[in-house]
Amino acid sequence: MTSQPVGSARPTSAASTNAVSVRDVALRDGLQLTEGRLSTTAKVELVRTLLRLGVPELEVGSMARPDLVPALADTLDVIAALDEAERDRCWVWVATPGHVRRAADAGVRRFQYCLSVTDEHNRANIGRDAETSMAALPGAVEAAAAVGGTVQLCLATTFTCPITGPVDPGRVLGLIADPRGEGTADVVLADTLGQAHPRQVADLVAAAIEPAGGRRLVFHGHDTWGMGVANTLAAVAAGAGMVDAALGGLGGCPFAPGASGNTATEDVVFALRPDWLGPDQFHELVRTGDRMLTRLGERSRSRASAGAHGDGREFAWTLPRA
Repeated sequence: MTSQPVGSARPTSAASTNAVSVRDVALRDGLQLTEGRLSTTAKVELVRTLLRLGVPELEVGSMARPDLVPALADTLDVIAALDEAERDRCWVWVATPGHVRRAADAGVRRFQYCLSVTDEHNRANIGRDAETSMAALPGAVEAAAAVGGTVQLCLATTFTCPITGPVDPGRVLGLIADPRGEGTADVVLADTLGQAHPRQVADLVAAAIEPAGGRRLVFHGHDTWGMGVANTLAAVAAGAGMVDAALGGLGGCPFAPGASGNTATEDVVFALRPDWLGPDQFHELVRTGDRMLTRLGERSRSRASAGAHGDGREFAWTLPRA
């Protein structure tokens, strides 16, 4: 595939931060590397709490092999415990048409079809090259359409690959423009290693608008180099309609050594101030993250959560004293 240079063009008007959907991915990406486990009941409780607080969309599990990602082995049990309205706001990771069919039989209607931009990482993560994953994508879209479902095309290692290094933006744009992606609703650009910087994110998101052809662009960031919130804001300004984050900054990929957690949901919503969020909702979000992390035996990586626990009592976003 020939390289297509990414220019510095920007959309004529930046997306409103209030209009951007924030998706919490703690129950999928966030749990992949934790030693602690959440019970199915605890996961369902967390889903319902986050939805009640106003978080628009969630990623709640994966169809990956249970022996490879045991923390997500109960994904379909979680889905079964949710009602239809709740499931309609919940995404599940898939990598094959067979995954889609099995998940659909359990009631899943939102499918995140994931492949890596580089063949090397796709083989490590999914067991096949990127071309094979793309060739199977129409079958996944067809299986989802049969149950009235929605498919996202998720491109991992969009900026850098842990095996081969920097990724050619032209390859990313080529995959987005590939006609086999017709029928997908969104395109997810994942900074899997958290090595991207804001200008790089803005350039790629802006360049992806045309080949996306009206599909919503989603930015999935990690905070390995401390650029998670900055990259998220850059993606929004360049035209992303959804951004991913994980409660407490949990996350990482078993096949991406060196990648730390996702950008923290607490940090992202504090920066974006979506319409559903006020100080009271933020306080409950922080406390919800605290409870989840305690159950998992993990520490919070969220700077906003740390601020909420601080001494700035004159600031409405600081947790009130007990």
